[in-house]
Amino acid sequence: MPSTMTESLIFRDMFGTPAMRAVFSDETLVGHYLDVEAALARAEASVGVIPREAAEAIASAAASMTVDFDRLRQETERVGYPILPLVHQLAEAAGDAGRFVHWGATTQDIMDTATVLQVRTALDIVAADLARIQSNLVELSHRYRDAPMAGRTHLQQAAPITFGYKTAIWLSMIDRHVERLGQLRGRVQIGELGGAAGTLASLGQDGLSVQAAFCAEVGLGQPAITWHVARDGLAEAVSFLGLVTGSLAKIATDVMLLMTTEFAEVAEPFVMGRGASSTMPQKCNPISSELILACAKAVRQQVALMLDGMVHDLERATGPWHVEWLAVPDSFVLTAGALAQAKFVLGGLLVDTERMRSNLRLTGGLIVAEAVMMAAAPKLGRQSAHDIVYDACRIAVSEKRPLADVLAGFAAIVEALGGVGAIRHACDPENYLGLAPRMVDRMLAGRQSFERAGRK
Repeated sequence: MPSTMTESLIFRDMFGTPAMRAVFSDETLVGHYLDVEAALARAEASVGVIPREAAEAIASAAASMTVDFDRLRQETERVGYPILPLVHQLAEAAGDAGRFVHWGATTQDIMDTATVLQVRTALDIVAADLARIQSNLVELSHRYRDAPMAGRTHLQQAAPITFGYKTAIWLSMIDRHVERLGQLRGRVQIGELGGAAGTLASLGQDGLSVQAAFCAEVGLGQPAITWHVARDGLAEAVSFLGLVTGSLAKIATDVMLLMTTEFAEVAEPFVMGRGASSTMPQKCNPISSELILACAKAVRQQVALMLDGMVHDLERATGPWHVEWLAVPDSFVLTAGALAQAKFVLGGLLVDTERMRSNLRLTGGLIVAEAVMMAAAPKLGRQSAHDIVYDACRIAVSEKRPLADVLAGFAAIVEALGGVGAIRHACDPENYLGLAPRMVDRMLAGRQSFERAGRK
């Protein structure tokens, strides 16, 4: 039986997805090992290092052989690495050509290249999920561009915003992650073939030619120099996942707070029984947001592990490399889980604009005290206007009166604003949204999905 949350038959689809687990399964990984060995043989044959017939036999065997996983496990436990045990099986399957298997390569060449192939596919999945979340946030930002709500700082009402402004800020983070993903691919999706100490000495003067052909065979970039102990590429990939899940956790935190009974401004999509309590029938807990938060916390720990694992000794490490075997798969599976939960939440987020308006008026106008202050400042001076409005706020709070009513008793404010009607206008939160709607427009400018949303 599986013993971890990401593999558990009960919990695995809460903390991951089948697609991402498949990328990092034993079957997929060993398949990549075999593909890389076959690519190495073809590359060497193309340069004339090994006979072409041998390369064809090795490639055929790699594609058709049945791996004895039990034998592979036993030999891997003894050797400490899976490549030599797998080479034994591949060489046997290739017959006479088996003597040319793994020619001039080292274990880490095969494992690193296979890992990068996994990461390439995994990043494709992440990219598709980010695109879906972008689309969801574009639609929310368009739909709620002008929906006023309370902006909150230090968990207290601060100044009015719109819900579309909030979701557009979320969108800005996702946009930057999409940009980062495109930039990091060239640094991460690089093949590895260096031989024992990375100098390609085992391949003689043909080494770089073989390396170029090998990287072309696997569809990865050719490194400028061996990266056996330069682990920044994979560390960057996992750090990127930390950034992505960190942003998803921020979104999830907002959703959880806005779902509290006292706010009740948004809710996760309703599914019968989801988030139910075993004892309180009224409960509908923010389960998806909670799972996003948990996944993000776990990924952050893997980021730290990868950064620690960058500290390799000399030309081949004595242990730091092994932490990647733990951190890379877990980071991607957990990120996929967070992305899946985010797609669910944002694809069907329930938004109560009337409750937002109601909460916006909870303080009787205190939320727009700044608006009054700034309106009076040109005549009274900013500090004098601040002090008067501050005194008015204290009265409004202690006497539980609307701020506009209190301000109407301050002659200096009435004169500065031009009458009681102007005071009441300034104290209406919906008249103090600043440039929030225009900022939403800037985020949505030029997006086809925005245009489609506008036609609905």
